[in-house]
Amino acid sequence: MSRRFNVTTVLEGSVRKVGQRVRITAQLIHGKDGLHLWADRYDRDLTDIFAIQDEITRTIVEQLKVKLLPEEKKIVGQAPTENIDAYTYYLRGRQFLHRHSRAYYTLARRMFSKAVELDPLYARAYSGIADCDSFLFLHYYENIAVESILATSAKALDLEGGLSEAHASRALALSLGERYPEAETEFERAIALNPNLYEAHYFFARASFAQGKLDQAARLYERAVEIKPDDYQSQILLIQIYRSLGRDEDIIDAARTGIKLAEGELAMHPDNPRPAYLGALALAEIGEIARAREWTSRALAIDPDDVLTQYNAACVYSLLDDAEPALDLLAHLLPQANHETKAWVKQDSDFAKLHNHPRWQKILELAT
Repeated sequence: MSRRFNVTTVLEGSVRKVGQRVRITAQLIHGKDGLHLWADRYDRDLTDIFAIQDEITRTIVEQLKVKLLPEEKKIVGQAPTENIDAYTYYLRGRQFLHRHSRAYYTLARRMFSKAVELDPLYARAYSGIADCDSFLFLHYYENIAVESILATSAKALDLEGGLSEAHASRALALSLGERYPEAETEFERAIALNPNLYEAHYFFARASFAQGKLDQAARLYERAVEIKPDDYQSQILLIQIYRSLGRDEDIIDAARTGIKLAEGELAMHPDNPRPAYLGALALAEIGEIARAREWTSRALAIDPDDVLTQYNAACVYSLLDDAEPALDLLAHLLPQANHETKAWVKQDSDFAKLHNHPRWQKILELAT
């Protein structure tokens, strides 16, 4: 792992919860020779979880002989909420949000709303609500006003002005309204505040791709993968960008890594069509045609009415030279699609094989 991500030190650990007690083990391992630099175990009441996090962080900083900046020291010592239950609901919300389907967006929003109910001053939870509303609006055309989403992110910023998550949430909402210069400023602010925030890079990459800024989108997705090594989504979304940029040598590595990660995700969450249809894209890229068809069929069986499933199934069919089902799916979903989905159709190299088809001009008209 250390070689793969070009790091000299790896932090490993585990968390076990029994009742109101928690046991945390953590160890630092030298990446080159595998020697253990430090290890410890913490058995505490769950109410002490933030104090444990603070203690572990400070110990690791001391072991690595890293000097923190004043603003970093402030973050280390700052608990996001005093309510442990609210924190638990927040973590569940983030976990569900990253699965990117309508059902999971709705469930994640419920988790964030419960966190706010338990702690009305919990800024990160308001940010999570804004993100859920953004994606429900973006992908599923829910009747949610962009101004309402901006107001929710503004609430998070009012509570915690230097919160990276809130700036990323506001940027995402601004991009929904095609206010891209303002969105870019907010994304850059979010990353400056927390260079390791996955959401800021993932959201920014999406907005960059919609604008045709492919080099920037590639850099942001690549950074998202570095931050979240189990992120099959960014890994697979990079394939079409690499293809457009002529980075052929990177395509196969991204596809193979993405397939492996998607397999693991699909095994853990067989009810989620996303790893199935994204995995199918990667399988088609490396020529595993039968598996690509199988995974596409599986995704459509899980949720045949899901817009993201339909869109990505169209991508797979295009890659497999099945033009008619691909065009049928696009013709079905585009009349209700918003500006970003339409922009993706125009930028998406997965549809390159359709460009000379007699029906493609009609698809472009629907995407205007």
